[in-house]
Amino acid sequence: MDLIKQDRLQKLVGRHNPLLKQLRQAFSRGELTQDGYCAIEGVRTIEEAIRSGLRFRAIFFSESADSRANRLLPQIAAQVEALVLPDKLFAQITATEHPQGVAALVRVKKYELNDFFAPAGKKTSSHELVVIVAGLQDPGNLGTIIRSSEAFDATGIVTTEDTVSRFNSKVIRGSAGSVFRVPIIEEKLRTAIPAMRDHGLRLVATSSHKGTPLAKADLTQPVAVLIGNEGAGLPRHTLGEMDEMIAIPHSSRVESLNAGVAASIILYEAARQRSQAESNE
Repeated sequence: MDLIKQDRLQKLVGRHNPLLKQLRQAFSRGELTQDGYCAIEGVRTIEEAIRSGLRFRAIFFSESADSRANRLLPQIAAQVEALVLPDKLFAQITATEHPQGVAALVRVKKYELNDFFAPAGKKTSSHELVVIVAGLQDPGNLGTIIRSSEAFDATGIVTTEDTVSRFNSKVIRGSAGSVFRVPIIEEKLRTAIPAMRDHGLRLVATSSHKGTPLAKADLTQPVAVLIGNEGAGLPRHTLGEMDEMIAIPHSSRVESLNAGVAASIILYEAARQRSQAESNE
């Protein structure tokens, strides 16, 4: 089928379309557009956005992406604008070195800090498990943490100042679609920590070698796990506010674990402990 002749598709030959400008800026900045849309690309990522029920503003195809257009367009509401770009122009705008020929602008769900906590007086079957990411710079690490947070039933994620944006294209790809479903907010560290305490969460952080061995730490109760910068870790004054330091036992030949790996191990252990506690009730 000729991609350009499909009724829904509008061919673009220049760079001046307003939607195209928004897509380019969102990719280059790794942030939302002014009207709140996120730029995504790749077949799998777009299918995850569809599965997650996100609202599409527009979808873009390269001229050579006939098969992908045929696969994706029937899954997207008819009123969504579908635009076709010359292959060279598409490659210049998107974020990957070898683009798959499909990108989109989508609106992600917004959350507030209070969404992480049960309303006062309301009983829940589980306790809060919040991840606070403070100063993490590597998008692959954040993507991994978001993916593991969904896998192990974390309540939500707080990203604080100096942390890579969750709208960064590498974060989105690394999360494998979890970024569309896990509640994530941006908050200052100085306000996030008191909020956790106000809602009865214990504050724990990881240490390379010192602290309570992970298997002996009680993660069954409401808890916030803090993950710091890859090199510097958490600020000293923040460490002083922790209720407990947790150490993940590992070989002394390795100085420390990757931040995404460390967070994933802790989330797995929390899920394991909570499942065991529920089965013992």
